[in-house]
Amino acid sequence: MRKYFLIAPLVALLAASIYFALSIWRGIEGPVMPTEGIVAMWLGIVFSLLVGCGLMALVFYSSRRGYDDAVGNAHREPDQSAGPR
Repeated sequence: MRKYFLIAPLVALLAASIYFALSIWRGIEGPVMPTEGIVAMWLGIVFSLLVGCGLMALVFYSSRRGYDDAVGNAHREPDQSAGPR
């Protein structure tokens, strides 16, 4: 039940922000964007999302497989501030 108290305001904020964005977008006067411009914009959005999701997937994959640990440990020098043991 507690998660609904968190989810409901977030959904309401999302709906309000979408409504606000659409009302501002429709209120702006200017020349009509040609079909080629709309297609180019959507291709850029989709390409950017694919690249971003792909890079994030590689980060998670690398982290879970331990590839990052091997590189990080190879460059560390032993701690010499404690003196001889």
